[in-house]
Amino acid sequence: MAKSAERLPGTSTRLRTRDDGCCSVNFLKYVLHIYNVVLFLSGLVVGGIGIWTVISKHSYVSLMTTSTYPTLAYALIVAGALAVVGSWLGCGGVTSENRCVLLIYVFVVMLVFVLEAGVGALARLYEEQVGPELKMNLNRTFLENYAVRRRETSAIDQMQIEFKCCGALRFEDWVVSEWHKDENVLKNGSLVPDSCCKTPTLLCGRRDHPSNIHYTGCIYKFLETTKDHLIILGAVGLGLSVLELFGIVLGSCLYIKLRHDFDD
Repeated sequence: MAKSAERLPGTSTRLRTRDDGCCSVNFLKYVLHIYNVVLFLSGLVVGGIGIWTVISKHSYVSLMTTSTYPTLAYALIVAGALAVVGSWLGCGGVTSENRCVLLIYVFVVMLVFVLEAGVGALARLYEEQVGPELKMNLNRTFLENYAVRRRETSAIDQMQIEFKCCGALRFEDWVVSEWHKDENVLKNGSLVPDSCCKTPTLLCGRRDHPSNIHYTGCIYKFLETTKDHLIILGAVGLGLSVLELFGIVLGSCLYIKLRHDFDD
């Protein structure tokens, strides 16, 4: 049981106890323990979303002209890892009342806040830029790099199969691509890559009839899913960054409280 406040002999000054006031040491410790559990769970969520983004879009990163998208995902993974580490650090610092550990904890939470808020802001900004970027560069990547660069070729084939599309903007563009200029392609009479076919098989791209190939350009579905992912990244980054503000305030308050003398 906490001690009641006492007066110093011969003075009117009271010794503050650990339960004195609405923001006492014991109250802050209790709230911070609960907060650190929430911080740990949020770190798992943030890191999981970052990993999910990397895995689901990793194949298509080579088709983008900037590294903004993967950078956002990796930043979320780092923020999630720091949040998990910070939660354990915070629990240890709160339990032991170690002011040095608490100070490190506050700085770690600040770093998580900066990362998450930055990801959220950049994701919202990039959401507006990704459309013009893809419309300007994706078709050129298809036409110039397919069958020329292995990584881009694999990504384009996977995109056309996954999104059930053909070409960046339209299937007719393939006849003016570097791929179509190849002697073997001209010899076998392929009009589009086999990955354009509704049922991909060897040399199925020799027929461009709508019953055989997809007519929709890949940019439309790719842009839609990319924007959906950016909305999720932005919402998670900005939304959970608010959580870190509570940790910064609570941790700082406890650090300040522990600088004063309290009864045992």
